[in-house]
Formats: sequence, C-alpha cells, structure tokens
Amino acid sequence: MSNFDAELNCEGLNCPLPILKTKKAIDGMSSGELLKMTSTDPGSVNDMDSWSKRTGNELVSHVEDCGIHTFVIKKN
Repeated sequence: MSNFDAELNCEGLNCPLPILKTKKAIDGMSSGELLKMTSTDPGSVNDMDSWSKRTGNELVSHVEDCGIHTFVIKKN
C-alpha cells in the first residue's frame, strides 16, 4: 500500500515509544486518514494490535521485511 496521508519512522525505538509516537501522530490527523508507521521493535506487533482495538483505530495492514515492521493505521 503506497497511499497514506502521513508517515512515521519509529525504527530503532523500543516500547513504549512507537505507540506513544503513533498516538501523537494519529491525534493530529483527520478521521479516515491513513498513517504509515515503521518500527524495528518486535513488540510493536502486539502493541499495535492491542492499541488499535482499544482506541477504535483500524489496523489496515502489517507486513514485516528484514526486521522492519510496517503498519498502516486508519484513524477512526
């Protein structure tokens, strides 16, 4: 997926920073917009899943390539 409204690089950051930075980025976006977030923290997989369910923001996709996790999140 290459169509997104904002991009956030959290590579090299460990929990809880990827989630905190994602929350801040999503808070500044409009409903329906897409955020692409990349992270190297393997814990971010479970964190993003839990966070999206808790906040109602949709985790549109997650892929992992060479240790880099790429998430696309749709703001509710």
